[in-house]
Amino acid sequence: MVVLLTACGSKIPDPLNWKLDDFTYTNQESQSFGLSDLQGKVWIADFIFTNCETVCPPMTANMAKLQQKMKEEGLEVEFVSFSVDPEHDTPQALTEYIKKYNADLSNWHLLTGYDQEEIEQFAMKQFKTIVQMPKQSDQVIHGTDFYLVDQEGKVIKSYSGVSDTPYDEIIEHVKALQN
Repeated sequence: MVVLLTACGSKIPDPLNWKLDDFTYTNQESQSFGLSDLQGKVWIADFIFTNCETVCPPMTANMAKLQQKMKEEGLEVEFVSFSVDPEHDTPQALTEYIKKYNADLSNWHLLTGYDQEEIEQFAMKQFKTIVQMPKQSDQVIHGTDFYLVDQEGKVIKSYSGVSDTPYDEIIEHVKALQN
């Protein structure tokens, strides 16, 4: 009986609980935006870049679909996409890129304003994912997960962002965090 009660008490199974360090970067509106702006909010993060020829278009389409589903559920969630190609992804480039996806920019923040080495270290240290700019290509190597972050700035779960995105599971986890 005690084991059953304990299992029911945990909000989300096997949480990652990776505490994020403070950050402040530049959003698509050329404004400072960082962890302090997300304090007290549930948010979903990913890593993309605007001239990606493979995984980023489906990831961004999936994130836009997830944003729409959250809205339909009446859930207030922020979305944060970190550019993995900051040299090319200016605020203007990010704005042009996201327009193709009918995204609501009132709660979707596309971030840049750091150098390549910084985003590579940030991704690995904070989200335990690779970001690497190859020497012979303009196609950045990066992880394809979506990350659920809680109100305290802890990464709770990761999910496939490029294919078979588990929308219902993500929504269920967001509801568990917000209740």
